Amino acid sequence: MKNNNNLINDSRPHDSAFKHVSGLAEYTDDIKEPEGTLFGAIGWSKKANAIIKKIDLNEVKKSVGVISVVTFSDIPGRNDVGPVFNGDPIFPEKKVEYYGQPLFAVAATSVELARKAVMKARISYQELESIITIKEALKKNNLLFKVRKIKKGNPTSKINKSKNILKGNFTTGSQEHFYLEGQVAFALPKEDNDLIVYSSTQHPSETQQIIAKMLNQKSNSITVLVRRIGGGFGGKETNFMTSSICALLAYKTRSPVKLRLDRDDDIIITGKRHEFYSDYEVGFDNEGLITGLKIKMASKCGMSPDLSYAINERALLHIDNAYFLSDIEVENYLCKTNTSTSTAFRGFGGNQGMMAIENIIDNIARHLKRDALEVRKKNFYQKNKKNITHYGMRLEDNVINEVFDNLVKKSDYKKRVLEIKKFNSKNNYQKKGIAITPVKFGISFTTIHLNQAGALVHVYTDGSIHLNHGGIEMGQGTHTKIAQLVASSFGLPYEKVKISSTNTSKVPNTSASAASSTTDLNGAAALNAVSKIKLNLEKFITTKYKIFHSKEPIYNNGYIIFGNRSFKFEKIIQEAYLNRVSLSSSGFYSTPKIKFNKKNFQGRPFYYFCYGAAVTEVTIDTLTGENIINRVDILHDAGNAINPAIELGQIEGGFVQGQGWLTIEEVNWNSKGQITTFSPSTYKIPAISDIPKKFNVEIYKDGINKENVVNKSKTTGEPPLMLAMSVFFAIKDAIASVGHYKITPILDAPATSEKILMSIKNLKARL
Repeated sequence: MKNNNNLINDSRPHDSAFKHVSGLAEYTDDIKEPEGTLFGAIGWSKKANAIIKKIDLNEVKKSVGVISVVTFSDIPGRNDVGPVFNGDPIFPEKKVEYYGQPLFAVAATSVELARKAVMKARISYQELESIITIKEALKKNNLLFKVRKIKKGNPTSKINKSKNILKGNFTTGSQEHFYLEGQVAFALPKEDNDLIVYSSTQHPSETQQIIAKMLNQKSNSITVLVRRIGGGFGGKETNFMTSSICALLAYKTRSPVKLRLDRDDDIIITGKRHEFYSDYEVGFDNEGLITGLKIKMASKCGMSPDLSYAINERALLHIDNAYFLSDIEVENYLCKTNTSTSTAFRGFGGNQGMMAIENIIDNIARHLKRDALEVRKKNFYQKNKKNITHYGMRLEDNVINEVFDNLVKKSDYKKRVLEIKKFNSKNNYQKKGIAITPVKFGISFTTIHLNQAGALVHVYTDGSIHLNHGGIEMGQGTHTKIAQLVASSFGLPYEKVKISSTNTSKVPNTSASAASSTTDLNGAAALNAVSKIKLNLEKFITTKYKIFHSKEPIYNNGYIIFGNRSFKFEKIIQEAYLNRVSLSSSGFYSTPKIKFNKKNFQGRPFYYFCYGAAVTEVTIDTLTGENIINRVDILHDAGNAINPAIELGQIEGGFVQGQGWLTIEEVNWNSKGQITTFSPSTYKIPAISDIPKKFNVEIYKDGINKENVVNKSKTTGEPPLMLAMSVFFAIKDAIASVGHYKITPILDAPATSEKILMSIKNLKARL
């Protein structure tokens, strides 16, 4: 079943690109409301940790336009939206555990009236002591799970015998998802207590199940539809609060209800990226080769488990980044705090683990007065005995050495290092820095059963294709790429394929669009469905036309070619229909080879790895702390890319989002647990002025996926975010120049202007 078509490796525009820029793309809040639609709003806690003494909602109920008010007592089924573990009540009964926790909701005749009404609630609390920071949680042993330890070799002995030993600590901060489309849902009641729910979610099937359990109904009574979402980044993977409350209001009022959080409420109520703190002790030789490493790593999980267990697990799996660690021990602490539940975010803990080891490598290099480039290369995984991870997985696709060396030459790194040092020697107030960092990121859900997907493909009698799969289009182009795969497989023009909204009644039991696996999984499921239809067609053609062939038929330019016979696709489809041949099929795919024992932390948790490297050059102002990114050079392995234009966009976007996390996006809570960075005026994401002045991004030309992945491609979902580590270490390099590179700067992420100034002040004091 060969196909020769130019749709693969074709830089086609995103399927919704024109609609995005013209405003014609329809999101959940754009869906026209039928007459009688009500609008929701949420009333939330003004305390971080307190007993609820009394909730008086009388004035709320009397408020103009209010039709219904719901609390925990209105929930007929499960009062919890925890996806894996309990602990996330929709509305708490007796106790609040973070500032912003939903307490009740209203449905009113307009958005404005609903939001005005919730402000009239009178709530009295008995306030309790709050735990806000990681250090407070560690001091009071306030943990969600038992301390987890992983160990390989004998790091204590190796460290004690090392020629050099360093100790230190490091913090990476939290991050707000700040998707362009906020949390929103639209629920429409149907007969028999059925509900149709439109939701901005990365996980329609889990949304369906959570709502069904809340209403004490079967999953088949809830249908969730998602045409597209305006960004997710993990923030819409398990945040089921909005859709659940919306569904509850619709269930109670028997009216359509739309619930859209305003930006402030969205940030206050919903979870963020996990902040991580680590203490480390490392032993190494005089060339920087790590001989032993011990790390105590703690994460700020917020008030409930959510996905923290899996996120911390991925941090442990990526603590090596691209480095072979012969002897390592990591203790992991999952800290419970009175803040909103930390949740999935692009990188899913991997980037926090990678930043910990990159900071250690950088500090080793500065201690030895060596270029970090050489220390990194010294510790890289190789293609010999030094290619087995600390969790026992053999690297069979390692190209980090080739990518790294290639980029060093392309970026003219070594020459620029000398030029930067010369510049710094002549300038007192502006200092430049440069850094090159690698990326090795594993692809697959670490929860094994999630590595599956389904699809549904119809061929209509005019030869057009209807495609449905379980993946969510959130701007990353997965619909475009999967349509390219299907069109190419049928040998048809791209325009012949129509992808419809992700729909739980068409493809059931789907996994979240996450873990950078959406196209891999759903693309393979779609091709599986296509292959079944093609077999039906080929059997029909060979039987009717008595064709005996040894070679596979070719699908190309609208024809099916059997040897010297060719059949126009549309015509043969019509014939097949008239002869009662099935032209529709479901498809399924499950990722092979992966197997991981979580108890002993050994096995193969990933199907393959993505590799990349980035060189960043920055200038800092030593008087203001301002930093400017002068130039970025990126070389990233996307395998045999399905759509290079989309992959380049993902690489650039991921880098800038990572840049924001590590430089300007700072989430703050005060001592009372109130988040103080909850709006665009207090929380800054990268703007056009923050983009690198020179931005050279290239896909690694020799890239190919050795595993049987669709088109032998590699994902560009999460991995590019980690390329931005080079920004942080370039800033650190610039700070080091203030002390003539004699002292290692102390700097935590994000490297905001204030932290840069404090780091410079600290460095000068130590001089």
